[in-house]
Amino acid sequence: MSIETQPRSVSQTEQYEKCAWRFYLQRVERVTPRPAAWSHHGTAFHAVAEAFELSDRTMGEDEAVQLFSDRYSALINKALEKESDTDKWLAAGYTGGEDIERRYVLGQNQVRHYVTSWAEQHPTTTWKTPDGTPGLELYFMVELGGVKVRGYIDQLVDDGDGAVRPRDWKTGSTKSKFQLQTYGVAVRKLYGVEVNRADWYLAKEGRLSRPVKLDEVREEDVAERFAAMDEGVKRGDFPANPGYDCRFCDVSHACSFRQ
Repeated sequence: MSIETQPRSVSQTEQYEKCAWRFYLQRVERVTPRPAAWSHHGTAFHAVAEAFELSDRTMGEDEAVQLFSDRYSALINKALEKESDTDKWLAAGYTGGEDIERRYVLGQNQVRHYVTSWAEQHPTTTWKTPDGTPGLELYFMVELGGVKVRGYIDQLVDDGDGAVRPRDWKTGSTKSKFQLQTYGVAVRKLYGVEVNRADWYLAKEGRLSRPVKLDEVREEDVAERFAAMDEGVKRGDFPANPGYDCRFCDVSHACSFRQ
């Protein structure tokens, strides 16, 4: 499927909005991105959180930590096979090797906190779709503004009052209200349920964020951003936006605009 006709996502749209040239290099030219331990850290943490919640929170601490360790190590080793020089890895404030090692321990500690003290203090019921599918890493595909939009929602929480709350698990610092707004609109559209708020679980701080209000978010406002991005891609309009974010760009090595 070509980039012009494939469904859109929040990550595609926000990447295009921040720097359409990065979008072009990564998704059209298929430039091989530089690896970063932070992405594998996030993937491994998500795997544990999903498995823990799917077990109805019966998974033990040791099992959860081992699952993180195994998943993170496997992802890192696979990435090292493709790029063994860790000096070429993205790592803000660290060498690539240092970041790989520190995130192994950091992720273990974040998992340990999530499945013990935080879970014990925050009883949570995962919402289920009408066919009984748990709202964990739940795939969706909806049409917004004439554009097919797809994604995965980390967790849908049953608030107990008939409303459903999207929750995104974050191991990094970047948070996207647009992501939560898209989730809210998609869940309403697909399941006809009430969605008034959403939040992030912030693994770095071991807590929930303040709720993000979604009750006044309109479908047309969310759809407008997807439509604008979709139109830009179909026009072949990929302007560069060099600046501070270049230091975190995984395809900057192939970019003549980088700063």
